[in-house]
Amino acid sequence: MQENTQKRYRYTQNRELSWLRFDQRVLEEAADPSVPALERLKFISIFSSNLDEFFMVRVGSLFDLARMTPDDRDNKSGWTPEEQLHHIYAVIPGLLTMKRQIYDAVMEELGRSGIQDVDIDTLDATELKRVNHFFKQELLPVLSPILIGPNHPVPHLVNKRLYGVALLEDKKGHKAIGLVPMPETAAPFMLLSDGKRYVRTENILLRWLPTMFDGYMVKERCVLAVTRNADISFDDDKFDDNEADFRNQMAKLLKRRDHLAVMRVELNAAISAEFRKLLFTIVRVETHQVFVDTCPLNMRYVFRLIGELPKELSLRLQYPVHRPRWAEDFRRDQPIIPQIRQHDHLLFYPYDAVDPFLHLLNEAAENPKVLSIKITIYRMASSSKIAQALCRAAENGKEVLVVMELRARFDEENNLEWSKMLEESGCQVIYGTEGFKCHSKICLITMRSHNKTTYLTQVGTGNYNEKTNAMYTDLSFMTVDPVIGEDAAAFFRNMLVNKLDGEYKRLLVAPFGIKTMLLQKLDEQIKRGRDGYVCIKANAVTEREVIDKLAEASRAGVEVQLIIRGICCIRPGIAGETENIHVSSIVGRFLEHARIYQFGRGESAELYIASADLMTRNLNRRVEIACPIQDAELRAELRWILDAQLRDSAKASLILPDGAYCRKHSAEPFDSQDYFLHTSMHKPVEPVAEPIRLAGRLQKLLRRWKA
Repeated sequence: MQENTQKRYRYTQNRELSWLRFDQRVLEEAADPSVPALERLKFISIFSSNLDEFFMVRVGSLFDLARMTPDDRDNKSGWTPEEQLHHIYAVIPGLLTMKRQIYDAVMEELGRSGIQDVDIDTLDATELKRVNHFFKQELLPVLSPILIGPNHPVPHLVNKRLYGVALLEDKKGHKAIGLVPMPETAAPFMLLSDGKRYVRTENILLRWLPTMFDGYMVKERCVLAVTRNADISFDDDKFDDNEADFRNQMAKLLKRRDHLAVMRVELNAAISAEFRKLLFTIVRVETHQVFVDTCPLNMRYVFRLIGELPKELSLRLQYPVHRPRWAEDFRRDQPIIPQIRQHDHLLFYPYDAVDPFLHLLNEAAENPKVLSIKITIYRMASSSKIAQALCRAAENGKEVLVVMELRARFDEENNLEWSKMLEESGCQVIYGTEGFKCHSKICLITMRSHNKTTYLTQVGTGNYNEKTNAMYTDLSFMTVDPVIGEDAAAFFRNMLVNKLDGEYKRLLVAPFGIKTMLLQKLDEQIKRGRDGYVCIKANAVTEREVIDKLAEASRAGVEVQLIIRGICCIRPGIAGETENIHVSSIVGRFLEHARIYQFGRGESAELYIASADLMTRNLNRRVEIACPIQDAELRAELRWILDAQLRDSAKASLILPDGAYCRKHSAEPFDSQDYFLHTSMHKPVEPVAEPIRLAGRLQKLLRRWKA
């Protein structure tokens, strides 16, 4: 029994540790000297915000599981929730040390260009006077100092807000804690006179903090932030899907998020045992949940700083400005709908502009032949041109149906606001199916001409969000294929009546269709043995049944190429199990987000694009859509994308048998993202390279790893 249990985990790794290894990859990109200095600072900020969300969601979820189902075991590692938390908290200090070292190196490089996070003690008299004026005029009027002692209640600490905290002593020697919340309205930094050096506002607060507690001596002071559990449940007894106003329920539930348990406490400096003892009568956490991080505790200021630096300097220290190109197979001077009628189209964001799709929606809003527009929405831009087009279509008398997912994590409030505006414009807004988030990306335009109904369908891998379309790599497929159109029409009918197990001729819809297809296609390649080939590009792999089938394919001799940006719970290169599986991860200028499934080689390969990653939640607990691509030219384009990414030796890392990442190295590094920036997908192209054979580069790395 024990032998079978151990074998079950031979080629898998824990999801949470895999995620932390991925976030370390993001941090390592900040250490790459070939990356412009301000871009490196952005990567540190992204690493930090990723880690914040990890604690809010993943650690929060494990914390809940440890209380409710303490004996539950992860099916990739065999660990209980408590054991997973132990491993997580053990890894974090090493990541923070690495972050500190990289942050110092990046700031040293920025300093050579005059960009400095200045210590207030080094300022001359003139500059100090300006900072003092900033404190008195801008900061002090909105500060609310709090004295915490026997007669003063402990305040609620807001998630990720910065606090100035002091150990105070009165004239009689009695100790107390002074707490000053950083106002949400305060600017995060103050630029000095040269427009390049700056002082962070929390340091200004700390400097003048003693002036706010008259009668007390400040013995010690630091900056503090807490991270709370944000894994609010939509299925507990406090959430009623049947309440008439679903939006009101969501609003109430969101208010609970900021009052959940504390998962982490961050301090910007080490403090004495006495200070720590008093401080943690305010925040009740275990010692292992407290981390000293001498980097800025909230690095969201970085993007604002970049925007306020002198333009010429800022541009010089970032990637060259990218302006997505108009896709060459769409003519600018002609309407979009007739062009899609001629042949299928595929946009590749962010290299292609989202404009053709926006033009399509605007045309549909005005075209008298258009009867309806139906679309699923998961995340939208705060000022969305897509939503504006939908509103205009409804105002023009079109039937507009929006399946709005209010439960898109951390976008709930934005979606709540857009749902109101869409309804006010005459759109019909529904909120998906109880218990299943709608993560599909599909838009259906129905037209009527000469007594005939026709469909134009768009299926994508990413959100209808113009902001992320310029930063994430995604695919957008547009077709007038009547079978896909009929499937899309059936999909929206099913969503209206909460029917998840609908039947479709071509589209594959989770939670029932996509995993079944994946397992079936993997079985087909297994039957082909060494002639079999699988290539899957996705953001994550966690679903146990799919992992086991991939391992079965490897044992049968099938070559399996996985391009997985983030979490990957399958460990490649394990003898007798996954030795024919190759996993690479690309972290670069753009966030890799597209999902492509390929089964077989060359022109006969079957290819799909999808909204779903190979995760348990996506395949079993969400409404997702995968779409087969049958047009020969578009299939060639998808193979071209995959081939280029398999060849990447500049931004790609390989996963080794122990689950760790190893950067690829090449005498002539090939950056797939840079290649896509300068090469149009819509011109006839030869494959970039034959798919990498496992007998080559990976086997060399495996030998080095074993040594």
